[in-house]
Amino acid sequence: MGSYQETFRRSIDDPEGFWGEAAQGLSWYQAPTQVLDRSNPPFYRWFPDGVLNTCYNAVDRHVEGGRGDQVAIIHDSAVTSSQRKITYAELLEQVSRFAGVLAGLGVIKGDRVVIYMPMIPETLVAMLACARIGAVHSVVFGGFAPHELAIRIDDARPRVVISASCGIEGQRVIEYKPFLDAAIAEAENKPERCVIFQRPQATAALGGRDLDWGEVMTAASPADCIPVQATDPLYILYTSGTTGKPKGVVRDNGGHAVALHWTMTNVYDVAPGDVYWAASDVGWVVGHSYIVYAPLLAGCTSVLYEGKPVGTPDPGAFWRVVSEHGVRTLFTAPTAFRAIKREDPKGEYLARYDVSCLRYLFLAGERTDPDTYHWAADLLQIPVIDHWWQTETGWPIAANCMGVEQLPVKPGSPTKAVPGWNVQVLSAGGEPAPAGVEGPIVVKLPLPPGALTTLYGDDDWFVASYMSRYEGYYLTGDGGHIDADDYVFVMGRTDDVINVAGHRLSTGEIEEVIATHPDVAECAVIGVHDTLKGQVPRGFVVLKAGAQRDPDEVSSELVQLVRDQIGAVASVKDVAVVGALPKTRSGKILRKTMRSIADGTPEPVPSTIDDVGVLDRLTPVLLRSL
Repeated sequence: MGSYQETFRRSIDDPEGFWGEAAQGLSWYQAPTQVLDRSNPPFYRWFPDGVLNTCYNAVDRHVEGGRGDQVAIIHDSAVTSSQRKITYAELLEQVSRFAGVLAGLGVIKGDRVVIYMPMIPETLVAMLACARIGAVHSVVFGGFAPHELAIRIDDARPRVVISASCGIEGQRVIEYKPFLDAAIAEAENKPERCVIFQRPQATAALGGRDLDWGEVMTAASPADCIPVQATDPLYILYTSGTTGKPKGVVRDNGGHAVALHWTMTNVYDVAPGDVYWAASDVGWVVGHSYIVYAPLLAGCTSVLYEGKPVGTPDPGAFWRVVSEHGVRTLFTAPTAFRAIKREDPKGEYLARYDVSCLRYLFLAGERTDPDTYHWAADLLQIPVIDHWWQTETGWPIAANCMGVEQLPVKPGSPTKAVPGWNVQVLSAGGEPAPAGVEGPIVVKLPLPPGALTTLYGDDDWFVASYMSRYEGYYLTGDGGHIDADDYVFVMGRTDDVINVAGHRLSTGEIEEVIATHPDVAECAVIGVHDTLKGQVPRGFVVLKAGAQRDPDEVSSELVQLVRDQIGAVASVKDVAVVGALPKTRSGKILRKTMRSIADGTPEPVPSTIDDVGVLDRLTPVLLRSL
């Protein structure tokens, strides 16, 4: 057996021994004597008697270990044409002081803090400050509209909201404060205070509950780390659910820190001092795990990029950042490389920069198509690693673990299960499927450390969503197969959550917004293939009787409505007005059938269809999605 096989088998056969050793890489106030509590499945708990602090492990211990002068964060802002480098010592000073700000506002261990900020260092400072005093942060992607922010505020019930005066999207300044004010006005659970970081591009008017970041930082006293139980929550991150209501994924402190620290060496093959760039947003799980926590836990230098690294005015922005900052490992979405391929197919912009420092390119967030893989590998002449994971898992489920053993690549597969993840594909009867046979992808319990522990405030929903379909397994919601060599092939979602450029969105949530339009009688939203983003939502609506409207005008109104209610991230560009939607005799819209036609892989028409003629008339419209 090779190194990978030995490591994987031990992680499955002896998880307590395996992860107990991994935990020794962190600093503990009280080292755990019990690695895994199996007493209440499916609510398994890792390191239940351990006591630590995530911020201490990510910041303080590096300063105490003599790495205070090393750069911790490189903020490269293409939208402001500026760069900042923050050392570990400087990061410690800012984080401890902002932790003092929060403590001065009455935030205590277990309180929730919502963070609605752009890609600036202060966002990381706010996250780490929460971890420092045991508060539970919930970062909301800055592109979300007020309604989406209000939903998350209502669910998390934060004592404090931290925001900025604006974000910057291309050449546009997006003022955040009006969005925040509208969200708080809509929310039933009002925060006590809002702390606003004023950016020079736009100054926000402050009201009664608002405080200026600069002023409160000047007056604050630094706060020390507070010891927390390993099982105490670190953060809540909301992800799309099939009901339209976002799911608050809860991550603990101990298991999260142990798992992420382990991945940096074993999956990504990086060492303290290496420059690591995850080209994502802190509002998504990739940003939480691999912009903020994992690189800092490992003592790396993390690149925080503000702007879109692909496209005008600089199609070579990726290569500039890699060259200027000495990036060793780059992690981004396949969408980015499809865009680079489209704009620079021959790699002419790459030739302008010295990227010899770059050793690995990791791709995740959606399936990497073989064409994009081959193009990137041929262009860069370095290992290109497709890997697969989810918001719920927090770190890779399947990958080519470069720090363990480099395995042969099979384009279209994220390689094999990462140690700790007992990945299986089940047959219709719930038994393991034969090699090559497609079915739902599941993970045998217990999940490894770092995975979600529950959904915030709703243990029953957690069990119903992930643990109830197949007893003893976590349901990933993805389908695919495992071949005879144990390579995992992930083919797509089995529910109505679609993947737009690595961002998970619920088609049900988009439908709820469209249905509020006064002229819409019914609607359906499906995910259709897109060569750049992987998937995009496409809407179909039936207007109410008597609504004499121009279809193009209605479509424009609906596109804008979705943008206003959910945000530009939804990427709805087209809503078709149709005469009817295909349904079963019981009235269920045949979304799966519509998806199959739009993707060019039509399935047999279900025998339960109410009117085949409706589908026939809709088919030409669906085919235009190709």
